Amino acid sequence: MYRYWNLRTPKLLWILTLIGMLCALPLVYARHETETSTKNVEFVFDYRDLLDIADMKADPKAFVDGELGKMKDAGIGSLAVYESTLQELKESRRIDVFSAHEAASLTQGPVNPGNNFTYVVFTEPDTQPVLQAMITDTFTSLGVPTRPWTYKGQPGLIIEMGVDEASLKPMDPDPFTMQKLKAQGFHLVVRLSNRRPFDAQKMDKLLAELQKLGVTRIIVDGDEVPGYGETSTANLGKMAYMLRAHGIGLAAIELLKTPQKGFSTLAKDTFYNVVRLHSFTEKDGEKLTETGLKKSELDTRIQGVADRFVLAVKDRNIRMVFLNAKPGKNIDKGVITDPLNALYASLNGPDGAVKRVQSLGFQLAPAKPFQIDEMAAWQKVARVFILLGGVALIALTVSYFLPQTALGLFVIGTIGAIGLRVLSGSLYAQGLALAVAICAPTLAVMLAIRRVQSGRAAAAKSQLGYALLELVRSSLISLIGVVYVVSLLNNITYMLVLQQFRGVSLLHLVPIALIAVYLLFFSEKLTAKQRVARLRTMLAFNINVLWVIIAVLVLAGGYYYLSRTGNEGQASGFELLFRSFLENVLQVRPRSKEFLFAHPVFLLGAYLAVKHRSAAYLYIIAVMGQLSIVDTFCHLHTPLHISLIRITYGVVFGTLIGLVFIAVWKLAARSWKRWSSLLRE
Repeated sequence: MYRYWNLRTPKLLWILTLIGMLCALPLVYARHETETSTKNVEFVFDYRDLLDIADMKADPKAFVDGELGKMKDAGIGSLAVYESTLQELKESRRIDVFSAHEAASLTQGPVNPGNNFTYVVFTEPDTQPVLQAMITDTFTSLGVPTRPWTYKGQPGLIIEMGVDEASLKPMDPDPFTMQKLKAQGFHLVVRLSNRRPFDAQKMDKLLAELQKLGVTRIIVDGDEVPGYGETSTANLGKMAYMLRAHGIGLAAIELLKTPQKGFSTLAKDTFYNVVRLHSFTEKDGEKLTETGLKKSELDTRIQGVADRFVLAVKDRNIRMVFLNAKPGKNIDKGVITDPLNALYASLNGPDGAVKRVQSLGFQLAPAKPFQIDEMAAWQKVARVFILLGGVALIALTVSYFLPQTALGLFVIGTIGAIGLRVLSGSLYAQGLALAVAICAPTLAVMLAIRRVQSGRAAAAKSQLGYALLELVRSSLISLIGVVYVVSLLNNITYMLVLQQFRGVSLLHLVPIALIAVYLLFFSEKLTAKQRVARLRTMLAFNINVLWVIIAVLVLAGGYYYLSRTGNEGQASGFELLFRSFLENVLQVRPRSKEFLFAHPVFLLGAYLAVKHRSAAYLYIIAVMGQLSIVDTFCHLHTPLHISLIRITYGVVFGTLIGLVFIAVWKLAARSWKRWSSLLRE
């Protein structure tokens, strides 16, 4: 009975796979709708960095005012304001700060060895009452006594703490700075930390003031979100409630070495009022002010910065670009330097980022979160068929190795998937998506191999036509896996990279290994004993120098392949230039390994397999192109239409280069025949 139904299972598995794919397509479209729901892009400059640069100028206030005008002209519409410190208030010229020794020198009094206090003088009568209350409240909450002090009739304050430590203590953002910047037409983004004891009442008051100033988003400053605690999440819940009440969201900084503690919880509790942020760091800015930099080199780097910003917005769903800068010293010229003008050029130059971003349909405005549609009833039904179809695809792939397991594997797999779904929705989605991502390109290439081994390839009327059809057919089967991966991981947490798709590195190796095993042991009609005998024969091969050389070359190629894979992949300087060229010419860069290597090898292998079955071994390499198609869509922070354009370019250009491969092969084959015939003569 089992054997009877097992023989009919493959057709059923194909039907379930296709039904699951059709049910997944609306979810794919829903993902597309989400990631295109906002087109606002916000360029934000770090106002504290501007103060640091201004502090080295002859007239700091005039410098700041002048640069703010330049920023608006360059397309920078927002400024980031931090929690105040004594040092920042000093750089804003609102206070002067002195150590005990400096205060003694000013008052010409004796130095008290038991006094290492901080002395503050308020320089602006209008701001003194508010700032004095803010400073007093901050240090009182820390248990640090303060008392009034005057210097030459100017009101001041004594803080009973050393000046170095006192200058580090965070306070509320400077209200006068925020009012001034808002009056000048800038949108404000505020950076808040968890460095102060969390007080829900004070935080609510602060957020209310920020709301009045038009603040719609905060950026976490430091490793912990405000309200985070090691032992309790109660304050996080309060913080999330207050953010929702005041209409303020978060910004998720990309490429952090370690996630900010509590961020995922806060994001979830604010219903994912989150945008992705790309940071241009102070270290990045230093590359624009290096000593001895020629104008041509500077222009190249400026263009590179512009390309970087456009790529972030277009390819990674970045909606906020955060700009940093710091002053430097050019000892050769004896001047203080900064990267501000170079940054303005990268934004508003002839080929600047602003115009290019706008040409892509984006607009310069405060960043808004993606709009998430609630799961409708039909989606719940669709996900049932997606589960069945995903398991069917996996069982179908395994059945090409072990035909007798098809039915049993499908039943067991379905039960296991349901159980995993109940246990952990995230683990289920990632596990099934990874398995499907591995199986789809593997299945696509195994089917191509079966057509060679069955003789259908040899019956083709046109070698070239057959090869082209095989590439298209295999790519379409790989796209089935894409549809499943996108639908299974259709969650805002992946788009915002609050949750990572784990185990994708297996996708780069497992299909290659499976195709090699299939070709060697399962593509022909061999019994189990014959397969064991073949394995023994292979293990008993005599190893000579040629085999060692081949093994070294294979290992070197594998190492290079892995080093080029993923976000951490390494690329040479020439390749980076080539990538930049493709990006600028095509707007969307195809993946090099696809169109330069894997797809052309596939086309050549399919072309040769019509007359030479052994050419099917080229599919071991060519499967890299098919798995790369699926892997492209595993970058879940990349818009779907960008990934689709990327793989289309890969197939089209891969086909063109594949035709060159075929032409070179035919030329080489003809030359070999002529040369060998001459030798025989």
